[in-house]
Amino acid sequence: MPIRPFRTARTTAGALVTAAVALSAAALPHPAAAAAPPAPSGKARAHATAAVLDLDGTGRTAVLRGADRAYDTASIVKVDILAALLLRAQDAGRPLSEAERDLAEPMIRRSDNAAANALWRRIGRAPGLAAANERLGLTSTTGGPGGKWGLTRTTASDQIRLLRAVFDSGGTVRRGSGGLDAGSRAYIRTLMSRVESGQSWGVSAAGSPGARPALKNGWLQRSTTGRWDVNSVGEIAVRGHRYLVAVLSDGNASMGDGVSLVERTARAAV
Repeated sequence: MPIRPFRTARTTAGALVTAAVALSAAALPHPAAAAAPPAPSGKARAHATAAVLDLDGTGRTAVLRGADRAYDTASIVKVDILAALLLRAQDAGRPLSEAERDLAEPMIRRSDNAAANALWRRIGRAPGLAAANERLGLTSTTGGPGGKWGLTRTTASDQIRLLRAVFDSGGTVRRGSGGLDAGSRAYIRTLMSRVESGQSWGVSAAGSPGARPALKNGWLQRSTTGRWDVNSVGEIAVRGHRYLVAVLSDGNASMGDGVSLVERTARAAV
């Protein structure tokens, strides 16, 4: 998907949603045994990048705010994991099993890490994610090493490509090739629209009051620096138009600072 430099399409007013959410460890196999991260250094600076696409506009080019560099995904990769799982089921000519649904739903709705661990293994970890992303049109996403799905690297523009695969009309779908079928897209959209209320911050801050967003957030304190990756991706509604929005950030001194940065960036970009 082509990306053009940022120009403000609309700035919305909205109240900042306070995030009081516990740390979701990004797929570290034994987080309880890990050493406590260091206190954040005062020298580092937080960075954020946003990409926005108006699904109901005349153009099909996303607007980019900030450098389109790679960030850690943290838990936003769970949407990509679910898409890969659904592609595997489509290729087998079957719906998700009850056991798979029992993992997929908490993985998206409450960002359950144990469920993500299980489905990361089910899709074949990073190689399986890469195979799915090739079909979905992603070009700048690299799966995390081993079991560390939260250290997958991606760009804001690639997250818009993933969101288009979920929220836009589908292209040709064939067994073993093509993207998500209508049922798979609807399933992901439904789960993203039903995330727990404590995890509804993020790109939703740029949406119209009363409009129901569909989103997935991710947050991770890096053990090497003590600083936070905070991300949010999804679909929002603004004055009758549907927007796909991806905001990625890193270097935040706290999770709360990261949430504030993501929401400010989303409001400025839409």
